Amino acid sequence: MSAFRSYFNLLGVGWVLAREGVINALPSDGLPAYVRLVKALLVPFARPSARKKDRSDRLGKAISRLGPSYVKMGQFLATRPDVVGDGFANDLAQLQDRMPFFSVEASKATIRNSLGRPVDDLYTAFGDPIAAASIAQVHPAEVTDREGRRQKVAVKVIRPGIRQRFQEDLGAMYLVSRMQERFIRSSRRLRPVDITRTLEQTTRIEMDLRLEAAAISEMTENTADDPGFRLPKVDWERTGRDVVTMEWIDGVKMSDLEGLKAAGHNLEELAVTLIQSFLRHTLRDGFFHADMHPGNLFVDNEGMIVAVDMGIVGRLGKKEKRVLAEILYGFITRDYIRVAEAHFEAGYVPAHHNKASFAQAVRAIGEPIHGQSAETISMGKLLTLLFEITEIFDMSTQTQLINLQKTMVVVEGVSRMLDPHFNMWKASEPVVGKWIEDNLGPKRVLSDMRDGFHAALKLAEAIPEIADKTEKFHNEVIAMSEKGLRFDESTAEAIGKAEARHTRSGRVALWLIALVMIYLAGVASFKWLG
Repeated sequence: MSAFRSYFNLLGVGWVLAREGVINALPSDGLPAYVRLVKALLVPFARPSARKKDRSDRLGKAISRLGPSYVKMGQFLATRPDVVGDGFANDLAQLQDRMPFFSVEASKATIRNSLGRPVDDLYTAFGDPIAAASIAQVHPAEVTDREGRRQKVAVKVIRPGIRQRFQEDLGAMYLVSRMQERFIRSSRRLRPVDITRTLEQTTRIEMDLRLEAAAISEMTENTADDPGFRLPKVDWERTGRDVVTMEWIDGVKMSDLEGLKAAGHNLEELAVTLIQSFLRHTLRDGFFHADMHPGNLFVDNEGMIVAVDMGIVGRLGKKEKRVLAEILYGFITRDYIRVAEAHFEAGYVPAHHNKASFAQAVRAIGEPIHGQSAETISMGKLLTLLFEITEIFDMSTQTQLINLQKTMVVVEGVSRMLDPHFNMWKASEPVVGKWIEDNLGPKRVLSDMRDGFHAALKLAEAIPEIADKTEKFHNEVIAMSEKGLRFDESTAEAIGKAEARHTRSGRVALWLIALVMIYLAGVASFKWLG
């Protein structure tokens, strides 16, 4: 998209924000003089009726007018109080991803184009939409299985034109983030361009429904033996880029507390199962559902939590899983030095800062939380307090953790909705403690030793091949030399010294490998005999 088009779109966004009174509600403290001037010029354009509304209502109306891309951005920024401030984060958290339905005919055309078959050939019945969000809408339908039985399914269809609309809006979002980094120096550590890039990546993935189906399939395999949690089955025959068909879930939405009680479900147990399931997915698998709000969670007739709408997922590598576990366990056990060391080892806090000083700041966050009653201990509050100290210690935004932070707050909120006395720390300890034991304790050391033993064996197996290739290369050089290739005296001398050095090094390496193998074999034997 051209820069001119991005500026034009940005002007349109500014006009909507001004008309809905959002500009009036923005705080002026800390803004550059030219920004305060622009704000003063825009304030009079607010509609009189908008000025009477609460700020959250103004934001909701403005973002809904701006369209699906900005709804997605608003939900994304709701998880970043360090970027937009606590007040606006709370306002954006109330933003609902509910959009108008598009026609059944448009859905059928999309399905036909995506799967190459008419709807009547794919489904024995296809109903009107029952839910619509910024990216897609859902239809109830029926299919006939191989035994001739009719089964109800849910069909999710992409919103027509959403990719083009998102691409156009994205230009304005990047323009704002680049201007923010350029003109507001204090915002650079928050990396607004990287945040926008993360939003772009996650939304592009969300707009390919084949990837959502693949995510459901992967998590289904990961959680096959997990208690109290499952995913709907995917119908791959009726799934493509713009449509995904899956099992219809007969159950109660987790947001329907009265319905859950009427069905005989234990809300306190559901709260614990939900948070422990999320932590297992995060720490054990490094792969989690990143949009676990109450509307995407059902409880089926057997009491199993069923998560739907996996368009947004998060992944953590070994490093991020270890750091997360260390931080959580450090807060649970009040080991603030451990929390500080995890931040420094991960590089989240620049090395020039004092570790003890950072541990002191972490203690100032952890101790008041531990001193409160169970119903007031909040992961959301903890993250908010952590955000407050990021600027003091020059901590940059960790874009790989954005989805994790957002989802952890949402999941805790759902658990607390189910059980107002829910204790996040008590519920988390069994899962986090087991992961620490398995991955950072003696079991992990033995596992690393076994891995080292296997690596040494592979290296030992490769030595004959390495020696053979070295000899072959040596013979080729000799042959080339006989055909006329010559080195000057200093080069020949250097090669001779290098060959002798490598020969000695090779012998030393072989002895080291042998010693390591003997040591590892002894450790393993001791373990097995013990």
